[in-house]
Amino acid sequence: MDKIKKGDIVGRLSYGKDILFKVDKVIKKSNGEKLVILKGLTIRIVADAPLDDLVVIEKQRIMNNMRSIETKLENRIKKCSKDMIECTGLFTRKYLGRGKVQEVTGKILHLDGDKKYSSKSMKHYNKLGLTAIVKNVPESKQPYVVVDLLNRYSPDILVITRS
Repeated sequence: MDKIKKGDIVGRLSYGKDILFKVDKVIKKSNGEKLVILKGLTIRIVADAPLDDLVVIEKQRIMNNMRSIETKLENRIKKCSKDMIECTGLFTRKYLGRGKVQEVTGKILHLDGDKKYSSKSMKHYNKLGLTAIVKNVPESKQPYVVVDLLNRYSPDILVITRS
């Protein structure tokens, strides 16, 4: 089991390998046991586990899991896009004349403490055709920058997510 190292993709045996994690740190406790700090691969979660509860996940399962998650997200985005067109709360219709209509969305300011999820969020905002400004700001600094960013961007919606 000691072959598990930072960066490995693992599952917890005690939970039936239900969530795939990336090993963030391996910590040696005072009693000599090793504790592993884990970050969810596709789900925003941080957990810890004893080293002997972990197993390295084979590459094919990782690829299948990633493909499955991406397909689910794409389906949600398609459904959400269709639903938003019918929802007047998220879009404003701007009449340009001569029968032309432009859909205008509210502006979103999204502060996120995790760089990986910041870029994922921006990708999905773009797919949905939403106007969004996504800033990767560590949790500890968010309270100090939020007022300035609100004044600078004047968003209609503020989203704050933590790592």
